[in-house]
Amino acid sequence: MTAEVVVVGSTNLDLVVTAPQLPRPGETVLGENFRTVPGGKGANQAVAAARAGAACGFVGAVGDDEFGAQLRASLVAAGVDVRGLRTVPGPSGVALIAVDRDAENFIVVAPGANGELTDLGVDDRAAIAAADVLLLQLEVPLPTVVAAAGLARAEGTTVVLNAAPAAPLPAELLDLVDVLVVNEHEAAVVAGVFADEPPVLVDALLELVPRVVLTLGARGAAYADRSGLRLEIPAPRIDAVDTTAAGDAFTGALAVGWAERGGAVDADAVTAILRWACAAGAACAQRPGASTALPERAAIEALYAATYRGTP
Repeated sequence: MTAEVVVVGSTNLDLVVTAPQLPRPGETVLGENFRTVPGGKGANQAVAAARAGAACGFVGAVGDDEFGAQLRASLVAAGVDVRGLRTVPGPSGVALIAVDRDAENFIVVAPGANGELTDLGVDDRAAIAAADVLLLQLEVPLPTVVAAAGLARAEGTTVVLNAAPAAPLPAELLDLVDVLVVNEHEAAVVAGVFADEPPVLVDALLELVPRVVLTLGARGAAYADRSGLRLEIPAPRIDAVDTTAAGDAFTGALAVGWAERGGAVDADAVTAILRWACAAGAACAQRPGASTALPERAAIEALYAATYRGTP
């Protein structure tokens, strides 16, 4: 049966420039190439989930400008159900992204219409209730995130929260999270523990949520839960081109893997889910762009097989 994932989150038009190096404060760097790419963490993760094989619905907001029409069309083209995507007066969200020759990046987001996602409609609520997994981030108003998570918990839908951009989170939200996905910086902010050792961060987060997935970039990912299960999964070795949406590819694929296994949390299932997500993130990093680089299921499976097949 096809996994059903609903994403409540942001959508932005990414304005992307490549440069030899990222500028320091006050410095001007001459760029090389410029392109516009549909993005936003919510929309990226919805596209990632759809391309990874899920039936994915998206709840979000775009402006009544040209960018809004472009963003809606890109989601439709990716196979995402956009009945929950509303159009509001004003500008759509945009993100200014610079990428250097080492595939590192910095991102500045102007939320625009994303800030107007302040309620959930009847159809939105029905979609969340029917989903296997609700996938959330922090680029839309926090009360909406909390409301969506609360509805999902009441209906038995697994809540996966990617706590990005990093921010301290209220207990009312943390109490509703089934799986928290964070990188090391986000983990430190959420936990309030500024340490360089992933085990210290994970231990602190397990005081707040039952399951933690810690993304480690090119090193892969770590998992821990309150049952005592701890795993470290190496990432596929690749030549990275652009890491902009790799985290979104990882998280979208993780949501699909979790949904396909019915929320199974035994060691074998979680290992397979994390390997699948790492393969998705790595496949994304091999291509330039944000939503345009998010991999199809066949590409994920190919890299998964090449990296992990035969591995215990």
